[in-house]
Amino acid sequence: MSEKKEINKFRRPRIVTIGGGTGHFALLSGLKNCKVDLTAVVTMADDGGSTGVLRDELGVLPPGDLRQCLVALSEADELVRELFTHRFAKGSLKGHNFGNLFISALEQVSGSIERAVEGAADVLKIQGEVLPVTLDKTKLIVTLADGTKLAGEHAVSASKDIHAVGIKSMRLAPKAELNPKVERAIRQADLIVLGPGNLYSSLIPNLLVPRLPEALRRAHAPTVFVMNLMNKEGHSDDFTCVQYLDEVEKHAGGSFVDFVLYNTGVLPDRLVKRYEKEGKPVQCKPLKKSVSPHFIGANVISTTVPKKRKGDPLVRTLIRHDGDKLARAIMKILQDII
Repeated sequence: MSEKKEINKFRRPRIVTIGGGTGHFALLSGLKNCKVDLTAVVTMADDGGSTGVLRDELGVLPPGDLRQCLVALSEADELVRELFTHRFAKGSLKGHNFGNLFISALEQVSGSIERAVEGAADVLKIQGEVLPVTLDKTKLIVTLADGTKLAGEHAVSASKDIHAVGIKSMRLAPKAELNPKVERAIRQADLIVLGPGNLYSSLIPNLLVPRLPEALRRAHAPTVFVMNLMNKEGHSDDFTCVQYLDEVEKHAGGSFVDFVLYNTGVLPDRLVKRYEKEGKPVQCKPLKKSVSPHFIGANVISTTVPKKRKGDPLVRTLIRHDGDKLARAIMKILQDII
């Protein structure tokens, strides 16, 4: 962060969030109830499930994470919100999400993912703005230390070898350009929030887009890194908060985080047991003392077990952030810097 910028008290604070889908959804669901102007920056590396099929068969940009962020910010009737989250459970459309189909159809009709998102935003009556981090078609490529190449976000997410073998490099292919609207939003922001989300397949892919890390380092707004609640088997088996931070800043080419927000709430036993059956250990390592960035603890965990939607082919985490708790913790940070 460069020199501290004085926030104009006569307008709503501007918060830019950067992430993927599920964790981003919780964050935005909470922040939309606060008196802030929101811009959600969304990764375009997703290629799993319904999104992956649509990318391969229609040649469109990935709609899934965009859809989740749009629904999170929606002020439309509950029926419309449910429509955009509806997943077909059988037939030739099994596994597909209506919202994904809608956004992909809009992209084909309008010829632009930007116009498609704007059209979906109008239907959903969103409060805020949702921006693809890039408008280019690109794929996440991870090369492990033993030379193994993982092509695509889904292959990276499904790998169990990343932690044991180690990562040699991460890149986007072909190279992607930063969406100019994202760069402008970061420049005008009062607070930037990274995460929560899958480290290697959701968060870091955003930082691999050229000029985004530089924009974050030049920003007058401080950046808050929201720590994940759980480690992921085969990716971050025994990571501490410090290791997450190190990985993010390593792949961003340097430091840019000012605050790390981590959970201090107690994980419900019933959820921990169900999570451990998936082989994913709980993240509960002690933090190392640090002056910069500042580590801030808060109870941000949800005690509600999410229901799996019929037809959903992907395995999704059971332990999630509580959007309202997360928003309160972030607003506290914002108030402290004003």
